[in-house]
Amino acid sequence: MTSINVVRSELRKLTTTRMPWAFGVVLVALAVINGIAVVFGTDMDGSKTFISTGADQQSLMAFAANSLMIAGLFGAIAAAREYAHSTVIATYLNTPNRGRALRAQLVAIGGAGAALGVAGATFTAIAVAVSLPLTDYGFMVSAGGVIQVIAASAWAGAAGAILGAGIGTVVRNVGGAVTGAVLALVIAPPLIVQLASDAAPWIPHALANVVSGVIDDTGIVAAITALALWALVPAMAGLWSVQRRDVT
Repeated sequence: MTSINVVRSELRKLTTTRMPWAFGVVLVALAVINGIAVVFGTDMDGSKTFISTGADQQSLMAFAANSLMIAGLFGAIAAAREYAHSTVIATYLNTPNRGRALRAQLVAIGGAGAALGVAGATFTAIAVAVSLPLTDYGFMVSAGGVIQVIAASAWAGAAGAILGAGIGTVVRNVGGAVTGAVLALVIAPPLIVQLASDAAPWIPHALANVVSGVIDDTGIVAAITALALWALVPAMAGLWSVQRRDVT
């Protein structure tokens, strides 16, 4: 079986479950909440300056940080449940080269994470655009800004999904994998910043916002690279794990 066929097989496994639909419902719900915030939300003084400029609206639409976390959970669950349900046995019987099989799984999960990011960013942009006519402000984000927000969410989604999948492969337990993803993406970064304040621009949330064009703490290329490294470290740990441990 060629590498492309192995990736296709992994994609079929992801798309034939209800899990993508469950995450899709979450994306729609978040978009609706954003739309409601545009119409009814105000600043502390009762004004609506948080949507008064194109930059403010782009910041509201920026979904990459959410994409990173949501896709991270998706990747962790998708990888860990292979071991929970013992379907990983069939995977490695079909593709005895474990490294090749896991790389295909990471590619498929990363692609699914990118798709979740694109969907989430697109839903959010549509919700904001539809809601703005109900306020005193029009839609001010340029086409380039919308494309950047969506592309950033795709990249962050892929990175988050691969990060989560790497953790899931090492932990091999759904609950533990979800806990690990939350620890890596939510709990550990602020602790790292407290220990080393210079690390603040390099935590996943900040990097996602840089790629979205919301902040400029680092360069976009550097942020893209750093996000990839956040994903590659647990992915490499997962590859090391499958080569040196029993399947189950």
